Amino acid sequence: MLRVFCFGSLGLTVEDVYLVDPDPDRGGHERGVRVELRVVEPQPWRGTGNASQRIVVDQALWRADFLESVEGGPGTKDRMHHHPGMHDNEPGRRVFAPDLTDDPTAWLEKMLRDLTPLLEAAGMPDSPEHQRAASILRDNLPEVVGTVTTVLNEVRAGTLAQSPTA
Repeated sequence: MLRVFCFGSLGLTVEDVYLVDPDPDRGGHERGVRVELRVVEPQPWRGTGNASQRIVVDQALWRADFLESVEGGPGTKDRMHHHPGMHDNEPGRRVFAPDLTDDPTAWLEKMLRDLTPLLEAAGMPDSPEHQRAASILRDNLPEVVGTVTTVLNEVRAGTLAQSPTA
């Protein structure tokens, strides 16, 4: 299930994923939670003042994958990584960080508390709109981190991110 948070000009997606042998060097299937920082594209107003408006959450700027090998079992945290500076929605190489695997929740909160380095790595110019969005995200970090934790717990319990061949 895909969850989307919109904070003005920036959004965050949280999704359970099951990946079929995505990294031949490591081998094996992975499952967990994918978090992406994305751009919310402004849309022209349509209809009356009360009409529902189009929301487009598109370009990915940064990704964190809270993945675990299926063979290793729940709680191994053996495939957790992130992709700084995504360009053209492509993730680039996996970056493994000891503090991510030590405490994924604290690491995520630290990364999302200051979006400036994430935006810079993706080549996204600083703007007042993004600064406002970053402030709103900071104010809502407990809800975002809580959602990621809940989804990861459901993946580990086997209710989410099930094999596509099962």
